[in-house]
Amino acid sequence: MARLADYFVLVAFGPHPRGSGEGQGQILQRFPEKDWEDNPFPQGIELFCQPSGWQLCPERNPPTFFVAVLTDINSERHYCACLTFWEPVESTQEVVFNEDTTEQEEEADEGGQARLSSTAPAQPSQLFAPKTLVLVSRLDHTDVFRNSLGLIYAVHVEGLNVCLENVIGNLLTCTVPLAGGSQLDSVEEGARTISLGAGDRQVIQTPLVDSLPVSRCSVALLFRQLGITNVLSLFCAALTEHKVLFLSRSYQRLADACRGLLALLFPLRYSFTYVPILPAQLLEVLSTPTPFIIGVNAAFQAETQELLDVIVADLDGGTVTVPECVHIPPLPEPLQSQTHNVLSMVLDPELELADLAFPPPTTSASSLKMQDKELRAVFLRLFAQLLQGYRWCLHIVRIHPEPVIRFHKAAFLGQRGLVEDDFLMKVLEGMAFAGFVSERGVPYRSTDLFDELVAHEVARMRADENHPHRVLRHVQELAEQLYKNENPYPAVAMHKVQRPGEASHLRRTHRPFPRLDEGTVQWIVDQAAAKMQGAPPAVRAERKTTVPSGPPMTAILERCSGPHVNSARRLEVVRNCISYVFEGKMLEAKKLLPAVLRALKGRAARRCLAHELHLHVQQNRAVLDHQQFDFVVRMMNCCLQDCTSLDEHGIAAALLPLVTAFCRKLSPGVTQFAYSCVQEHVVWSTPQFWEAMFYGDVQTHIRALYLEPSDERVSPSQEAGEAQSQDDERSALDVASEQRRLWPTLSQEKQQELVQKEESTVFSQAIHYANRMSYLLLPLDSSKSRLLRERAGLGDLESASNSLVTNSMAGSVAESYDTESGFEDAETCDVAGAVVRFINRFVDKVCTESGVTSDHLKGLHVMVPDIVQMHIETLEAVHRESKRLPPIQKPKLLRPRLLPGEECVLDGLRVYLLPDGREEGVGGSGGGPALLPAEGAVFLTTYRVIFTGMPTDPLVGEQVVVRSFPVAALTKEKRISVQTPVDQLLQDGLQLRSCTFQLLKMAFDEEVGSDSAELFRKQLHKLRYPPDIRGTFAFTLGSAHTTGRSPRVVKDKGPSLRNFSRNLVKNAKKTIGRQYVTRKKYNPPSWEHRGQPPPEDQEDEISVSEELEPSTLTPSSALKPSDRMTMSSLVERACCRDYQRLGLGTLSSSLSRAKSEPFRISPVNRMYAICRSYPGLLIVPQSIQDNALQRVSRCYRQNRFPVVCWRSGRSKAVLLRSGGLHGKGVVGLFKAQNTPSPASPFSGQIQADSSSLEQEKYLQAVVSAMPRYADSSGRNTLSGFSSAHMGGHVPSPRARVTTLSNPMAASASRWTASRGKWSSVRASGRSSGLGADVGSRLASRDLLSTPHTNGAPPDSGFLRPQRAALYIIGDKAQLKGVRPDPLQQWELVPIEVFEARQVKASFKKLLKACVPGCPATEPGPASFLRSLEDSEWLTQIHKLLQISVLVVELLDSGSSVLVSLEDGWDITTQVVSLVQLLSDPFYRTLEGFRLLVEKEWLSFGHRFSHRGAHTLAGQSSGFTPVFLQFLDCVHQVHLQFPMEFEFSQFYLKFLGYHHASRRFRTFLLDSDYERIELGLLYEEKGERKGQLACRSVWEYVDRLSKRTPMFYNYTYAPEDTEVLRPYSNVSNLKVWDFYTEETLAEGPPYDWELAQGPPEPPEEERPDGGAPQSRRRVVWPCYDSRPRVQPDAISRLLEELQRLETELGRPSERWKDTWDRVKAVQRLEGRQDGRGASSSLLASAVPHHRRSLGVYLQEGPVGSTLSLSLDSDQSSGSTTSSSRQAARRSTSTLYSQFQTAESENRSYEGTLYKKGAFMKPWKARWFVLDKTKHQLRYYDHRVDTDCKGVIDLAEVEAVAPGTPTIGAPKTVDEKAFFDVKTTRRVYNFCAQDVPSAQQWVDRIQSCLSDA
Repeated sequence: MARLADYFVLVAFGPHPRGSGEGQGQILQRFPEKDWEDNPFPQGIELFCQPSGWQLCPERNPPTFFVAVLTDINSERHYCACLTFWEPVESTQEVVFNEDTTEQEEEADEGGQARLSSTAPAQPSQLFAPKTLVLVSRLDHTDVFRNSLGLIYAVHVEGLNVCLENVIGNLLTCTVPLAGGSQLDSVEEGARTISLGAGDRQVIQTPLVDSLPVSRCSVALLFRQLGITNVLSLFCAALTEHKVLFLSRSYQRLADACRGLLALLFPLRYSFTYVPILPAQLLEVLSTPTPFIIGVNAAFQAETQELLDVIVADLDGGTVTVPECVHIPPLPEPLQSQTHNVLSMVLDPELELADLAFPPPTTSASSLKMQDKELRAVFLRLFAQLLQGYRWCLHIVRIHPEPVIRFHKAAFLGQRGLVEDDFLMKVLEGMAFAGFVSERGVPYRSTDLFDELVAHEVARMRADENHPHRVLRHVQELAEQLYKNENPYPAVAMHKVQRPGEASHLRRTHRPFPRLDEGTVQWIVDQAAAKMQGAPPAVRAERKTTVPSGPPMTAILERCSGPHVNSARRLEVVRNCISYVFEGKMLEAKKLLPAVLRALKGRAARRCLAHELHLHVQQNRAVLDHQQFDFVVRMMNCCLQDCTSLDEHGIAAALLPLVTAFCRKLSPGVTQFAYSCVQEHVVWSTPQFWEAMFYGDVQTHIRALYLEPSDERVSPSQEAGEAQSQDDERSALDVASEQRRLWPTLSQEKQQELVQKEESTVFSQAIHYANRMSYLLLPLDSSKSRLLRERAGLGDLESASNSLVTNSMAGSVAESYDTESGFEDAETCDVAGAVVRFINRFVDKVCTESGVTSDHLKGLHVMVPDIVQMHIETLEAVHRESKRLPPIQKPKLLRPRLLPGEECVLDGLRVYLLPDGREEGVGGSGGGPALLPAEGAVFLTTYRVIFTGMPTDPLVGEQVVVRSFPVAALTKEKRISVQTPVDQLLQDGLQLRSCTFQLLKMAFDEEVGSDSAELFRKQLHKLRYPPDIRGTFAFTLGSAHTTGRSPRVVKDKGPSLRNFSRNLVKNAKKTIGRQYVTRKKYNPPSWEHRGQPPPEDQEDEISVSEELEPSTLTPSSALKPSDRMTMSSLVERACCRDYQRLGLGTLSSSLSRAKSEPFRISPVNRMYAICRSYPGLLIVPQSIQDNALQRVSRCYRQNRFPVVCWRSGRSKAVLLRSGGLHGKGVVGLFKAQNTPSPASPFSGQIQADSSSLEQEKYLQAVVSAMPRYADSSGRNTLSGFSSAHMGGHVPSPRARVTTLSNPMAASASRWTASRGKWSSVRASGRSSGLGADVGSRLASRDLLSTPHTNGAPPDSGFLRPQRAALYIIGDKAQLKGVRPDPLQQWELVPIEVFEARQVKASFKKLLKACVPGCPATEPGPASFLRSLEDSEWLTQIHKLLQISVLVVELLDSGSSVLVSLEDGWDITTQVVSLVQLLSDPFYRTLEGFRLLVEKEWLSFGHRFSHRGAHTLAGQSSGFTPVFLQFLDCVHQVHLQFPMEFEFSQFYLKFLGYHHASRRFRTFLLDSDYERIELGLLYEEKGERKGQLACRSVWEYVDRLSKRTPMFYNYTYAPEDTEVLRPYSNVSNLKVWDFYTEETLAEGPPYDWELAQGPPEPPEEERPDGGAPQSRRRVVWPCYDSRPRVQPDAISRLLEELQRLETELGRPSERWKDTWDRVKAVQRLEGRQDGRGASSSLLASAVPHHRRSLGVYLQEGPVGSTLSLSLDSDQSSGSTTSSSRQAARRSTSTLYSQFQTAESENRSYEGTLYKKGAFMKPWKARWFVLDKTKHQLRYYDHRVDTDCKGVIDLAEVEAVAPGTPTIGAPKTVDEKAFFDVKTTRRVYNFCAQDVPSAQQWVDRIQSCLSDA
């Protein structure tokens, strides 16, 4: 029996000691006054009686009741039932109260007097104080407390004739039966009827099982207030240890909500802070760091706002607020959705019927109490499903004196397949679950509903999953049991309690609650106590039983997806392989091994392997030979590599006994065990794994201790803790249960003996495990002070989440350990010490938990260092002997092919090439076999890093895998630690990434020492970043010098050129020396400092110097000879041919200028004195003197002043380029005292000193030099231009015309389009003071005019007069504050451009997207596209194309453009090059493109060496692919206009590859000045034309083009007038395949000598002499080079032609000649047949501005003869009929071109002497008489393919005998001469003898007669 109430307390209002407005609670009386021994009086009751604080009230409130919960230091909960009522304040208390409050109360009373009822006429300013009756109990009987306190209050208020002391005394002495006693026999016991002596009667029902919580209606109310989703969130939050705070205005509701949440958590108990009603004074408790469930009055909501990690549930508002920083893991699916569905069925049964057409009559909904139990039943089922089979994962470590039980978390998660589940993981790690294990793990105890459910109902629940009605039925059954537990005797529950009358609290006649007589109450209590002492103590009769374990965990299906699902066939393969190994059939085993390694990705195969190996272990040792040992170790490693640190599937556990069993003899007395070869796995260094293993083994031994002593040996499978011996029926828990039952019956000696036995069992296992751990933790080579844990942690570098190594540590490869893993810093201690500490920590933990005596524990600590030391000594011998083993035969290293001049620096290091993130190499999307991982070697040469090898999987085949890239292209080198694919050993590796989009991810073979790997890295670094540009491959090529030696002096090949270079530099230096006295300027840094940014003070600092005398700069009229030479070389170099082609001025020998030319070529920079990064000759306006240029240059960055680089042939507008303007902060540029001159266009920024005036003049000169503006001479009018062009023009098919019916509508639509283009390029805001928008000006022309033929812009006569003559495109940041030209002659266009560093960052991301280092987390194209978008590379391409098209539009419309961005050498170069390429068809030819790159990129000083980080100094700046970005833009244009380019896409890739490869000298150094300094510039142009290796990329391209059409575009058919306007939106751009394609057969195909593989084997002839077999071959997308294996049709035909010619023994002609001849014939026939027919017929059908269809094919009349119109001259103009003739004619002509030496085409042939025409000698020729073509042809010799002449037989008049003439062959008979007379002339012939002459005459005669 238990006391119903422990204490009765009366608490009243008392003044606050500090006199503040609030009062405080005072305990007036408490009964009993002495504390009970078993239950002291709880402190702080006064606070909880009035949680909102003690305050006076102006009116009587009705009495309130709630139950607060206090938790004491022993985690016992005390229920404090509080009934509060109000009494009038005595005058003494009133005084204390605040006066201002009183005034407020008075006002309130005046206003509210009329409302008071007559029964209680309250006086104004009367205050009421609260008084509380409190009942303190350890039992939770809310209703009884409410009734009892209500009775006491009623007796007092109603003045009943009952003694209050008696009532309270009876209440305190009332006892209640214990829960779960023998209540089934007597109702009296279970339902106690009590009376407090006031004519009342109450029935107290105790629950049947006290472990089940009592919830009454609280759960149902909680769901009603918050809804299903919110309650589920709170449920998960409480389980995963988050902080939960309830808010409500009602205290009773707060208490109910907290009670309800706790009831849902059953069978787990909440073990953190639990305060359903928190008093206001204790609100700071909310900031505690531990989890809690707390309720707070909603009045204090504001105080809870700043809590960042608290989940707030507002019961009144029905909301749950989860802060952003809190993540509540949801229930695992499908449990989450199933639970949700069942809850909605319980709460809203009508939901199912809502859609029915004929709903059944509504069934009565469950009562609230019943619904409450149904909701709890749903959660009970949920826990049964979550924790099903948990008892099979319990390890019983000790049975006596008390059970010690551990839970094997990893095994539980593994069996459930929920290792990744966040929710379950957190629940199992939580305190609540730890309590659950210790409370419910006990094998022998009383059971309850949950134990039955989890043991017997799981199968039923699984079967019911898809049948909602069966689920509901089950829920209702459970609910009835829960209801019966709370209300065992519903029939008896009748209360009769006196209640106070209605509104009794308002009566006037209240007397205050009386002071009770302590003596009376104490006497009653003592009487009852005396009576109780006589009675026997109430012992709760527990019914203990063995707890049912339920069915073992059913094996959840393998959650492995894809290729690793284990079929029986795979397991069979594993078994066969193992049996082959043990039978010694090594070849068979070797064949199966790759398949086994693949199969071992699956869990079942790994289990199968462990099981099979167990069968082969005899007497715990299995001595193997070396090969067997290698195989077994390899398979074990493969198994272990996929084990996580938790080992949730028990694989490592199963292998642990095996690694100490398998061994091999190294020498007499030295045995190597398998554990020394499988240490490199993360699982061995995880303390949790060892603990689980230890407890599993202890359980096995403890169980064996108590089983019948049938002498059974512990089998190794039990030792491994495997399946806990299902062979024997009784599990360890059953044995423990039996022992616990017998324990009380045993004698003390026997008990003592059992305890001792168990303790020594645990102790012996601890020693065993100390040994095992030292085996697996000490590395074989203990001299390495590198601990295994580091390697293991890094082994999983790609996903280091499972390991205990922190990511940052894994990244930096620091040799220190995570503290949790038990290892400290490896550098400060030796391996042995670290292992000892790790083992000691383990021993401490497990021994303390399993109750090992302290003496034994001390002994262990002494033993561990000895064990470790002993093991180290053993290992030393093993290590020594293992080194002597002969190495395993590895495949022969394949040597790579090298370029001429390329030398090997480091010979092959044996490595494995591992697959990276690209899936092609492993047979991904493209199909094909898994070529990677491959086994081979890495070579380092002076030019490249090369891997050659073969796939490790022998079933793939014998293909050679090659991956290489130029050393110069290396962008990132990273050390990694990876597992080798074959042995699964952890090895050091390297990941090398190159800017040519290659990635080498290599693991070094174990035979490669760390020093070799380090040497490789150092050499690689040395080659990548030579200290001097002369150390690069392009320079060392051909010279014998290798890295390390100083470069030899090469003998001068052209002394004059060399001297000239030196003189030039000397002169330049002199000139510069003179000029640079007073002025600092950009100096290209010297070789040592190349690549470092210039010092701060030097950058862009300009001070105005005094004027130089003109003579230093103007060229003298008579140049000295050396200068003349300079000039001629400069002319050669500076692309003057191109300037002359464009009509931009000539340079005559006397340098006299033709005044008529608007521009001239100025040699002002010939000594590179003005601007070192510009070429020597520049195009400037005719009117500007050379000495003025010096001053103009100061206004621009790096002195790169505006120069002309191109002129439009049509509109004569010019394109200029320059560096950006200097910013405002330039020192000394502006003088503050100068006032800006109004005329200066830049007056806002640049003061009117000499420089800015010159600059203004310069721009004015550019404008004047344009012919259209020269006439108007700067006036603000363009009236001088004719408006005659207003007449309509017929639009050409190629012009961009929007064909709408209304021409105005058409132009309007174009207008809006162009506005759009401008608005997107331009930055958001125009700089201040800018004139009208350029865009609108541009657009205005379209409104006024119709376009001209060929898409040419209309004449500017009808443009708005406002349009500027010159547009300056500059960076928005630079042009701020620049004032526009008042005369509107030029206009500034500020745009936002990206910087070089953004290009670099974008390229890095692009590299990672295209060549990822590891596989994407989510396979498929989405992740690639996402990372591509993140790189913003295509956005930058879009921006460049957009700006370029804009400039093209401007130039086309007749305005000149100056591009003035950044320093003028990156984006400026990109833009001007693109503009020229789009505007001028010449630059779209091979020659033109070369010229464009030489002119704009090389001569104008793009910093190739700096951007490519070519030397050591540039290492920090990194690779910035500005040129590659330009090539990508060209590629985009090429894709859109494939017929406009003479070169192919391959040409662009070739340049992209070699601009970074440093194979050629073309793309080295930063400017012409530097090239001269090194003597490079003129050497290329010099007389060296020997067969040396090409040093210039252009020379190489020329040589190669002669041999192969790889750079040529067959669809090239240009239109001369075509200006290209590509689409530039990102959606129109394509990822360049240069970034993604790869050929593993030969490496990158851009070194042509290497790409030509060995010749293919000839076709095999059939033995019977039949036709050769078909030459089919498999083409693998990633392995073979598809263009080579499957060439396009034309390349194929040309190859075939060459082959046939070679077979016929003729010298083959060049492909280009053949191609040109075919094209010429086509063109000829097109002209003949077209007869000038209208060219618009076919063209109108072709999309007019996108001729991207390539070759047009026209149908012929019969047999579909296709005529290829490859040239656009007239081909598009032929009509259908003419195209038929063309088809016929072209066949005959083509036929004549490709004659072969076969007899059917040649009627008769032989040698004849022929007399040449007048005064020519006789010559022997090979003649062919062709009847088919009716002609006599002659060739130089028999195999010649080129016909030297044709005699048409139609023209022959007679054949007659001839006579010898002078010079005829002497030895021939006279009768052998004959003549052939034609209408034109007489041919003299001579045969070798008379018969052959006769034969020839007869043959010719017969041909003539046939005709």
